[in-house]
Amino acid sequence: MAITPENDERLTVAPIVGKEDPRRFTDSGIEIKALYTEDDLPEELRLGEPGDFPYTRGPHRDMYRKQTWTMRQYAGYASAKESNERYRYLLSKGSTGLSMAFDLPTQLGLDSDDPLCEGEVGRTGVAIDTIDDMRTAFDQIPLSEVSTSMTINAPAAVLLCLYELVGDEQGVPSDQLRGTTQNDVLKEYIARGNYIYPPEPTMRLTTDLFAYCKENIPRWNTVSISGYHFREKGCSAVQEVAFTLSSGIAYVQAAVDAGLAVDDFAPRLAFFFNGHNNVFQEVAKFRAARRMWSTIMSERFGAKNPKSLMLRFHTQTGGVTLTAQQPMNNVVRVALQGFAAVCGGTQSLHTNGYDEALALPSEEAAKIALRTQQIIASESGATMTVDPFAGSYFVESLTDEIESRAYELIGKVDALGGSVNAIEFITGEIDESAWGYQERYRIEQDMVVGVNSFVEEAIEVPGLLRVDPASEGLQLDRLKKFKADRDQDLVAKRLDELRDAARGTDNLLPFIKQALKDRASMGEVCGAMKDVFGKYAPTF
Repeated sequence: MAITPENDERLTVAPIVGKEDPRRFTDSGIEIKALYTEDDLPEELRLGEPGDFPYTRGPHRDMYRKQTWTMRQYAGYASAKESNERYRYLLSKGSTGLSMAFDLPTQLGLDSDDPLCEGEVGRTGVAIDTIDDMRTAFDQIPLSEVSTSMTINAPAAVLLCLYELVGDEQGVPSDQLRGTTQNDVLKEYIARGNYIYPPEPTMRLTTDLFAYCKENIPRWNTVSISGYHFREKGCSAVQEVAFTLSSGIAYVQAAVDAGLAVDDFAPRLAFFFNGHNNVFQEVAKFRAARRMWSTIMSERFGAKNPKSLMLRFHTQTGGVTLTAQQPMNNVVRVALQGFAAVCGGTQSLHTNGYDEALALPSEEAAKIALRTQQIIASESGATMTVDPFAGSYFVESLTDEIESRAYELIGKVDALGGSVNAIEFITGEIDESAWGYQERYRIEQDMVVGVNSFVEEAIEVPGLLRVDPASEGLQLDRLKKFKADRDQDLVAKRLDELRDAARGTDNLLPFIKQALKDRASMGEVCGAMKDVFGKYAPTF
């Protein structure tokens, strides 16, 4: 939609009005009044009690009085060995969960020795090609005691099977494994581009994973439906809620169409949101999303299990808000964003390192980011009471505004046939919002300290983490030895069995797991399915 305040349709993006205009808008185009009073409260607050429908106040009655959120730090780089060292370091400093970052080749389902991967191995995360790599990544980390979040999408089923195999080796029953696979490829088509297969087989893999986990890994969160990357690409808070919940609707509908009962899989759905700087809008965003999802699941899908109605979510502070200029300012931004996520009721939180606009986080930056969460938990007072902003004239008004504007956008997606068919529309809306951010910064309508205000000439560059270029060659050597030391005929047989299953209707995960167990590589498994499913190519 046009970014103009004169448009009759309610805005979901801040208008371009110039820095002299006295009005104030959130990034979603909600005009903020100078003063809020009881007259601004919705006629019906629809709060309910914490732990009860519609879950506006949180999915659990006592929230952080009973248990704090899971403190994760997104980590992974170079080799499995180096990543394992970082994981153990974070756990030793009080992290209560792991968040696994994969390199681009792994995210694209390619082995490190693929010619397309030259120069990218281990750069943005850890390279996981084989069962040996996954085993090394979790060396001396008992999978029975840790919750692991894996930021993996198109090859999610493959990485989950590798993780389950390592659990088997450790003697951990699959029904004791806890964690999350992101497994949200719809947002890859829209915001990131790390896809492999076309939408239809991708949705099949997603629902196969739902069914497999219900039977085998019941404590696993089967998908983390992500708005984070929409926000990183440039969407507003309202768009983040609308497009994320639209993705959720698409996954639920696909699973129902595949014959799954909604209450059999919906309790293990999770969400992933961004945390930005406007504390009050972010708190309202989280509260609105919870209320909306409970209503969607109840009224649209007829879910009965209370856990099917609960929107449980992980938050990561906003990477796009970090500045390379005056990077220590990012410590303050991250603290505000983390505080907003906690006041909004997050179940899990990652706080970014202050140096992440420049490189992967250094050990010092990662520790400060974790300490930020611990300070919020121990010193801010945010954990002392449930839903501390409830009843605020301002926050309750924002919660209703975000909800109603997001529903309007969901209606547009529905009219196009749902998220799978609305990829071009959603992408266009986000692109327009992203342009608006940059234009507002350019004309100084919106201020960013150190970038377009309070600018300093001196360049501050902290000590940065550098990935040793030699690590790529070492990974290639390990992969070469792995592929030489196996029963090649058995691997070929397992890959053929997987191709046959892909041509049929069987659940693919048992075939994937068997191939990996018999020493097929991650790239070979993804490639076998690609032989049947083909590759996705954008049409716009």
